[in-house]
Amino acid sequence: MTSTFTFADKAVLVTGANRGLGQALVEQALASGARRVYAAARQPLTHPDDRVMPLRLDITDPEQIQAAVQSVEALDVLINNAGVSLVDDLSERAAIEQHLAVNLFGTYSVTQAFLPLVARSRGAIVNVLSLAALASVPVTPAYAISKAAAFSMSQSLRVLLAGRGVTVHVALPGPMDTDMIRDWDIPKTAPSEAARAIISGVENGDEEIFPDPMSATLAPGWGDGAIKTLEKQNAAAVQAMMAQA
Repeated sequence: MTSTFTFADKAVLVTGANRGLGQALVEQALASGARRVYAAARQPLTHPDDRVMPLRLDITDPEQIQAAVQSVEALDVLINNAGVSLVDDLSERAAIEQHLAVNLFGTYSVTQAFLPLVARSRGAIVNVLSLAALASVPVTPAYAISKAAAFSMSQSLRVLLAGRGVTVHVALPGPMDTDMIRDWDIPKTAPSEAARAIISGVENGDEEIFPDPMSATLAPGWGDGAIKTLEKQNAAAVQAMMAQA
């Protein structure tokens, strides 16, 4: 696919930036030439590169979100990476609410808060989700529910923000070698590899990004598959109604 975007000389904000995939995304944004990387986390990342600005940000805290917005002068790319994943069995509603609070509503709140800046630059929003958004993993069902909801939100934002010049991308990684599943005895991808694929996918203009060997098996048929086809049909129908209004 022809490149439509570049991270070179861009301002990028990454949530959950102090470890795992978030930290790898900071490094990859720097390697791709970003002029400024805002590294946002509840415990901010210290970094030797003076292009990195640490931000204290709990994405469930409205006051911290607004304080973070005030600290950002301009923004081209918002990468919503912060998330939570805990084992549960759907026996307690609280587990679902805990995951939704971070993975759905936290992502939503950060997106809405930074949207004016991203729209001003006609930039990009990248929501880091999971293959669990498409097919639940039964040992983490609340996590899967929250990621599925965030995937649906991303599809809607893609249509609603297109007129403002903002593109919306979704990363759908499989298992990664991070703290979330450190003890799981399954094949895992290094965060650095996934981060490199995510940045490349955004630059290529991919709406869905499959950044590791497991998720990449879905990529060949995704663009003309049933889910993507239905998304495009729904988007076209909405655009037609708006044109007639």
